[in-house]
Amino acid sequence: MARPHLRDPGKERHWRQLLARWQRSGLSVRDFCVQAGCSEPSFYSWRRELLRRDRTTSPVTPPTFVPVQVVAEPPRPSAALEVVLPGGSVLRLPADCDAVWLGQLLRHLERPSC
Repeated sequence: MARPHLRDPGKERHWRQLLARWQRSGLSVRDFCVQAGCSEPSFYSWRRELLRRDRTTSPVTPPTFVPVQVVAEPPRPSAALEVVLPGGSVLRLPADCDAVWLGQLLRHLERPSC
């Protein structure tokens, strides 16, 4: 019967530190392994194994859902009436403009200024 693969946390920590040193060193794998006194095949094997472990043990972050409330867009006021004054000014008034008020405004605007 095959023996289950038991993880040695000390070995894993050692190789993680070694790989981190290699990344900071800027050396090729071969030069680093010679300098560190480790075998190149072991280096590649541990690098592959640690990458595999990181992929399989990384927690998957579930998607986050936030509540959304859809509201109707408020109606935009539309200018149903445009009054162009003699000086070139333009009055844009909504369709539901009070007729009495509009009449007073126009009479006031027709008056000559002092």
